[in-house]
Amino acid sequence: MAGIYIHIPFCRQKCYYCDFYKTINNSRTADFLKALIQEAEVRKDYVGGETIKTIYFGGGTPSVLTEKELTAFLEGLYRLFPVAQDAEVTFESNPDDLTPDYLHSLRRAGINRLSIVTQSFNNTLIKKMNRRHDASQAVAAIENAGNAGFSNLSADLIYGLPGLTGEQWAADLKQMFSLPVSHLSAYHLTYHQGTPFYTWLKKGTLKELPEADSVEQFYMLLEEAEKAGFMQYEISNFARNEMYSQHNTAYWFGEKYLGLGPSAHSFNGSSRRWNVAHLEAYINGIDRNTSYFEEEQLSLTDQFNEYILTRIRTRWGIDEADIEERFGSEAVSYVHCTAEKHISTGNILREQNRLFLSRKGLLMSDSVMTDFIKV
Repeated sequence: MAGIYIHIPFCRQKCYYCDFYKTINNSRTADFLKALIQEAEVRKDYVGGETIKTIYFGGGTPSVLTEKELTAFLEGLYRLFPVAQDAEVTFESNPDDLTPDYLHSLRRAGINRLSIVTQSFNNTLIKKMNRRHDASQAVAAIENAGNAGFSNLSADLIYGLPGLTGEQWAADLKQMFSLPVSHLSAYHLTYHQGTPFYTWLKKGTLKELPEADSVEQFYMLLEEAEKAGFMQYEISNFARNEMYSQHNTAYWFGEKYLGLGPSAHSFNGSSRRWNVAHLEAYINGIDRNTSYFEEEQLSLTDQFNEYILTRIRTRWGIDEADIEERFGSEAVSYVHCTAEKHISTGNILREQNRLFLSRKGLLMSDSVMTDFIKV
């Protein structure tokens, strides 16, 4: 089984924290969609003819697409790839785009999983992030999506925001878990170079939330999610009734995926490829049959590092038997040796042949993962 990721780069306005490739110039949408299907046609053998189990529209803001544009693209994709009948088809969306009519159009187009980028239900913080919607639109979007028949609903929250209090975070979580969502992605704010938040932080006009407050908000997230019946299955992802993101879980289990669109990444087990993060260069490269991507072949060491970095993030952790089968007994010994000091500090737990991060280790995940990396 394999997946397809489609990067829709268009946004109506740019959020101050976001470092994903995007553009507010949508004058070339038709040219972009034409290039997108051309890339799919050229690269249809990248995942070796495997059945497509997941399709994911990310961005940018995929919900800038019309029903006609989305339907035409999906029809083209289904002509080129063997897509499973029960494939998970995820569509990221902004709350203010999700009118009842648009929600029904998404259902007609074949979208069966909706990811609603809410980020907060606090209007002051929403404005601080330069989001387009307000709190009432976020609530209405989720409720309307449920009413439109979307049972596989995901939403996002950000914590660690400048000025975010414990009371505000508790209110965000209470609001989220009162809504008909089956999945929550909750991320700590990262200050990415090139974003307004990063610039203001370096200038001193934006104050980073104290680390102790961020830690408190993380533990509050874990506790409230558990109370609401949501299982943490990856550092930043929680699901009720095992409604995991099949697409992202496939990433973490090292399955093949094809990335289409500017800045999209692809992985086929032995190589990784990424497209240029520029709309014009992407369209022109495909139109003129010139290079629009970079590629690297992955050594066995690279593949081992990928395995560790992706699997240790999840509730399934590192499987020692799987490591031996993939990388040999020497790799198992290396993992045992590296894991011991983290087991002694309580950052890693061992359960039979499986190693995974403890609740304490989740906060130290970056340093723990770095220790396992082979150079």
